[in-house]
Amino acid sequence: QVQLVESGGGLVQAGGSLRLSCAASGRTFSSFAMAWFRQAPGKEREFVAAISWNYGSTNYVSSVKGRFTISRDNPKNTAYLQMNSLKPEDTAVYYCAGRQGASAYYTGLKDYDYWGQGTQVTVSS
Repeated sequence: QVQLVESGGGLVQAGGSLRLSCAASGRTFSSFAMAWFRQAPGKEREFVAAISWNYGSTNYVSSVKGRFTISRDNPKNTAYLQMNSLKPEDTAVYYCAGRQGASAYYTGLKDYDYWGQGTQVTVSS
């Protein structure tokens, strides 16, 4: 069993930066692909970014490419989402998620087995 806990959310002005962290418990973190999703008010939860278990590949939704960077530190059992040049439309609750397996290919909610509780990111204009 893996438990995920996000942190690092907050209020930031447009153009600013935040770094989200996702701390994982359990011994199998290094074998999991990790991802970030977000859910804005009144909208469905959507895929943001994913990273393979061995840092070999990443995958991003087009709206964050060039602004967000997903990374991980396996010895620390932690995944990160560095968010730069934030826009008001990035405002959402951000969730980290994990799935057994190597690939960063998967972008669907049902593709991931483990979820954190979410952290709020608010970008003011």
